[in-house]
Amino acid sequence: MNHDTKHVAVVRLSAMGDVAMTVPVLLAVVDQYPDVKITVVSRSFYKPIFDRIPNVSFLSAHTHHRHKGFIGIYRLYRDLKERNVNQVADLHNVLRSKILRIFFTLSGCKGAATDKGRKEKKALTQLQTKEISPLETMIERHVHTFNKLGLSLDMSQPWLLPKRALSDEITNLLGHKQTEWIGIAPFAHYKSKTYPLDLMQKVVRILATRPNAKIILIGGGRHEKEVLDKMAEGLENVFNITKKFQFEEELQLISHLDVMLSMDSGNAHLAAMFGVKTITLWGATHPYAGFAPYNQPIENCLTSDREQYPYLPTSVYGNIKVAGYEDAMRTISVEAILEKLNKILQ
Repeated sequence: MNHDTKHVAVVRLSAMGDVAMTVPVLLAVVDQYPDVKITVVSRSFYKPIFDRIPNVSFLSAHTHHRHKGFIGIYRLYRDLKERNVNQVADLHNVLRSKILRIFFTLSGCKGAATDKGRKEKKALTQLQTKEISPLETMIERHVHTFNKLGLSLDMSQPWLLPKRALSDEITNLLGHKQTEWIGIAPFAHYKSKTYPLDLMQKVVRILATRPNAKIILIGGGRHEKEVLDKMAEGLENVFNITKKFQFEEELQLISHLDVMLSMDSGNAHLAAMFGVKTITLWGATHPYAGFAPYNQPIENCLTSDREQYPYLPTSVYGNIKVAGYEDAMRTISVEAILEKLNKILQ
């Protein structure tokens, strides 16, 4: 390998949506700098996201085993140096990735980190009545990080992944793509970001009456599978794919959706990276914090009523409970969701 070649380690360990939001930036890098090599450092589960991107390789971060603790971070540094990595784009900017960056800096390699805008986000989520305005998106913040490494990026066009071929397992369940495929991902990591399931059931039942439509419910884990099995019960064109496919196959399926309805969660970002039209529902969080799905109109972000709940947003990630705000998402009506879906599908 030519040691003058830039080989950038891109570090973003979790969560799924944050990892997916790196994709447009990486697509821009490999297109505009074809001689630059990228090694993504993340959880092994996320590897299929990056498998089809040229000049991008993947290194699994085993943060509970080989790469655990200070010695483990040094091992990760050595693993990357063995690949001739000579720059680090730290898109996570937490203690673990900061230590990794220090190791590279001490060895004479350049590093840069994403400024997460914590001060601005703290102001946005203060528990008081306030005026709010959009902050920089995380993708814009990541672009600044690559600029610091001498990789100026033109993001004026959308940078999207192409559709993926469907596996036989998918077509055996859903058939070939000859109808509308409507994806619904009704869960989020925190309850404050999850649309009430009784209202989502109404959305699903009404959508199930659409001719030539298949509604695909997407969740994770045993509990969500059980909930979605009940939601699909008795509806022949509603399919719960939870725990049926490998992650790569889920990506294949998502890439063929006509529309995705999601919470402020990872599935929204997976759909957006394929250019799928994506509607998101927002409770305690808000798209102005910078986590709206990539290249989607702000009109597709349906937010809870700030007149009724003036402290919104109360959290960047949804992890803060605020008394009296438990039902904020009930202010997003079933009718508003269906109207938005119908407009996209017409």
